Amino acid sequence: MTADRLREHLTMLYGEAAGAAAHARLRAMLETHLTRRPPSSVAPAGLALSQRDAILITYGDQVRRLDAAGALAEPPLRTLECFCREYLAGAVSGVHLLPFYPYSSDDGFSVIDYRAVDPALGTWADIGRLGERFRLMFDAVINHVSAQSGWFQGFVRGDPRFREYFIVVHGEPDLSSVVRPRALPLLTPVETSAGVQRVWTTFSADQIDLNYANPAVLLEVVDTLLFYVSHGAEFLRLDAIAYLWKEMGTPCIHLRQTHRIIQLLRWVLDEAAPAVLLITETNVPHADNLSYFGDGRSEAQLVYNFALPPLTLHAFHTGRARELSDWAAGLERPSARTTFFNFLASHDGVGVNPARGILPEADIEALVRRVQAHGGLVSYKHNPDGSQSPYELNVNYFDALSDPRGAEPPEHAVARFMAAHAIMLALAGVPGLYFHSLVGSRGWPDGVAQTGRNRTINRQKLDLEALRAELGTAGHRRQAVYHRFAQLLRARASTPAFHPLGGQRVLDCGEAILALLRVSPSAQARALCLHNVSVQAQRLSLDLAGLDWGAARARDLLDGRVLAGDNNRRLEVTLDPYGVAWLAPDP
Repeated sequence: MTADRLREHLTMLYGEAAGAAAHARLRAMLETHLTRRPPSSVAPAGLALSQRDAILITYGDQVRRLDAAGALAEPPLRTLECFCREYLAGAVSGVHLLPFYPYSSDDGFSVIDYRAVDPALGTWADIGRLGERFRLMFDAVINHVSAQSGWFQGFVRGDPRFREYFIVVHGEPDLSSVVRPRALPLLTPVETSAGVQRVWTTFSADQIDLNYANPAVLLEVVDTLLFYVSHGAEFLRLDAIAYLWKEMGTPCIHLRQTHRIIQLLRWVLDEAAPAVLLITETNVPHADNLSYFGDGRSEAQLVYNFALPPLTLHAFHTGRARELSDWAAGLERPSARTTFFNFLASHDGVGVNPARGILPEADIEALVRRVQAHGGLVSYKHNPDGSQSPYELNVNYFDALSDPRGAEPPEHAVARFMAAHAIMLALAGVPGLYFHSLVGSRGWPDGVAQTGRNRTINRQKLDLEALRAELGTAGHRRQAVYHRFAQLLRARASTPAFHPLGGQRVLDCGEAILALLRVSPSAQARALCLHNVSVQAQRLSLDLAGLDWGAARARDLLDGRVLAGDNNRRLEVTLDPYGVAWLAPDP
């Protein structure tokens, strides 16, 4: 992309004169960055990803080492690095460190200082040590900042530099069409040197939206992202990016200016750090989510596959994979330089909006009721007509699949949980594994009682030594889940058929089966992934000739058993309840 394209982006956003001034400042910023960190002269021909890539999603203080008095014995980032080195080397390739900056609320997503590490977690040196062994993903929480941030406090004091950094709303404009992700006020009154002013707060009164109509804000953010790159970020997660630009009289989501800003960020990174990948976090209906790929080369290289968690829950709740299979069959990437970030659980809950338009509303309501019956909670959003509707299911994914108060054998719950994650790991894309899923946690309702926040149910901090003991105890749920994940991840890494840029075909193997044929980018490796979403055993008869299998036998990548086809090259496979088989040709 030429420099003229950069100027075009800025002119579209700010007009000729302001765009030209912003262009000159941004070019100077890039030259300074390139002097400090010379990039590769040529951008990679394809994404620097492989079937060995899997990303751990974790807080910096997810595990803690405590002394005899119950105080921290060391900075939590060092404890996390120790845990990852001991348990995850060779299993995951990267770590998504959820916001590790000083913050005032929302467990890190209300950032006080973008360029500092929270002293309660550790230092940049601690993050650097983690980056020596794992690829790092940093959060770019660039829609808003903390009300306690230096930027906003400067605005409150009347500092001219920050006067236009935030969106002040005067009078009583009609804001009814604004899409709201929270059932909270959109405008927050703040006492400033100029009197009480109402500022735009999409998410909470402590999270003040930035004003990207001011080019100085965009330039500050670009410089911040280059700072992250200089500290080892290989992935930049654009948090809540869909809401970035505001324009009165519009829904203020997915606006053309927001897409232009993402295109500009992509241009900057392609020039300054071509190996760094953008990933957009947009918890919205599936079609809107896909728009953040742009034309396949212009915006994010990865987008969160937000429809996957609710559709997978629906499949296991109903014992029917039809809707999940139909959706997966329609997944398409706009270019060979894009792929999905697949996940089931995260620090947030399970978004409901992405399933709308895919599942009937009655099925979504049933999903909500089932999660509530399992002890989960529901967060709501405001609709333009003044009503509220479910936005997010706040629940630990293990509990979402299996009632924690139920009487079923523990091995059944583990089998169901792992079958769901096998689907996620088999789908084309890069898998993201939330820490609590990887170690088989259940929900933490006591935490919700302590904080009053629904999302706390899946954000418990763990004691390292207690976790080690449970992971080392035969028959413990944590050990069973962790070892099963290790088996799945080893199998995934063993064949290029699971390459994130490889092909994917959904096969019709019956209502209860999600069947995926994965093919490597070179078409030399294949894997047939079979997942039973039901409590009944399923018997399949597979036509190997129709799969261009190239062999009369199949080897299960998970347990090594070899299955032989008959003279007609048909292969009989039986899947236990919630059973999984990942088959590869066995010559």
